Amino acid sequence: MSDERPILIVPYMWIGDFVRCHTVVCLLRGRFPGRPVDMLTTRMVSPLVDYMPGVRQGIVFDLPRKRLALSQHRALADLLRAERYGDVLIMPRTWKSALAPFLAGIPRRIGFVGEMRFGLVNDLRSGEKKLPRMVDRCAALALPKSAVPPQDLPLPQLEVPPEALPQWRVRMNLPANGQPVAVLAPGAVGPSKRWPAYGGLAARLAELGYAVWVVGGPDEKALAAEILRDAPQVRDLTGADLRNAILALAAATVAVSNDSGLLHVAAALGTPSIGIFGPTSPWHWAPLNPLAAVIETNSDVPCRPCHKPTCRLRHHRCMGDIPLEQVLEAVRGAFATRLVST
Repeated sequence: MSDERPILIVPYMWIGDFVRCHTVVCLLRGRFPGRPVDMLTTRMVSPLVDYMPGVRQGIVFDLPRKRLALSQHRALADLLRAERYGDVLIMPRTWKSALAPFLAGIPRRIGFVGEMRFGLVNDLRSGEKKLPRMVDRCAALALPKSAVPPQDLPLPQLEVPPEALPQWRVRMNLPANGQPVAVLAPGAVGPSKRWPAYGGLAARLAELGYAVWVVGGPDEKALAAEILRDAPQVRDLTGADLRNAILALAAATVAVSNDSGLLHVAAALGTPSIGIFGPTSPWHWAPLNPLAAVIETNSDVPCRPCHKPTCRLRHHRCMGDIPLEQVLEAVRGAFATRLVST
């Protein structure tokens, strides 16, 4: 308890998994209130750190995904060594993810055995397969070796300073005129996780008086263009800067998203969020934060959940059979609940 050296978290670098790891931050801050907590991050996800309470700083470094690049791991190790970390929690199971912390000489390197990481990880944990949810696996690394993760884990939180939203609205020419805002996140990793009716939903929401914004990364530009063909008044906020999506979701009256990283962002911000799940299981992959609604098909689709990025049977029924009216009704319900709570 007298140790004041900072702790480093090496999280997964996908947006949703990065947000999940804020639960780990909360657990560490509870156990070691006097020790700063940092997170390794890539440039893409680094804006999230600015809104994560309890995180001192992000160590921004992009490592190549498909090659070892030993010189770059050494350069990262030099950065880590300068911070004098006492502990590092390595969430990914890969050999490469543990290399820089090892080269940096961080005394205690905590992680699952993964890719036979004997030596690279010196506080090895087992029992990973008994923890089916990723959030439970991450939490286990933040607790003593023999501890069982609690049933009620701390919820991830993202907090946007009150002055940030008005400034961002002015910069983006998005006037705050009292109009309710529906933010749509139509992207996902793999086409099987994408609900195909966002264009129709946007048009109906615009008719009901909502301002409709579309968020996502550069790869979602084409999806946004399809939505705009059905609803020309929609604002396309997709692009490379994740900060725009974070602030848009913070400003939203309601958010609608596939099972994607931005659903986790919206839920952690406390925005009433509707998650649409097709090939994936909400129990495994939905945010730990409560959602305003979980949408799943009512049809009998025996191959669901397959957890595959593309539909192997090519019918895509687990998403295609979800009617627009079901999602629209969930939006109306979330809006009504928000009006009552405010």
